[in-house]
Amino acid sequence: MNDLAALLPLVAILALFWFMVIRPQQRRQREVTALQNSIEVGQRVMMSSGIFGTVTSVTDDKARLQIAPGTEIEIARAAIAKVESPGPELGQEPGREPGDA
Repeated sequence: MNDLAALLPLVAILALFWFMVIRPQQRRQREVTALQNSIEVGQRVMMSSGIFGTVTSVTDDKARLQIAPGTEIEIARAAIAKVESPGPELGQEPGREPGDA
C-alpha cells in the first residue's frame, strides 16, 4: 500500500505532462495537416520560411506557387504554414465596405 502511495505523485506528474504538452501538440499537428491537405489552386499562402505566394497547382506532396508575376516555384506541401485570409482591399479602411460614405 505504501509503495502505491509513493507512485501516485509520479503518475500525477505524467498525467499533467500529457495534458499540458503532448495532447495540445498533437492537436496542433492535426490542424496543420488538415490545412495542408485543404490547399486549393488560387489561394494565397505563406510558407514556413515567410514567403507568400498564390497556389497555381497542387499534386500529392508538392505545390507550385507564383511568388511574382511570371515567377513560379515548386515547394513541398509540408512547407505551407498558413493560408492567408482575405483582408480589406488596398485603400479601404478596416470595418468599412466599399461604397460606404
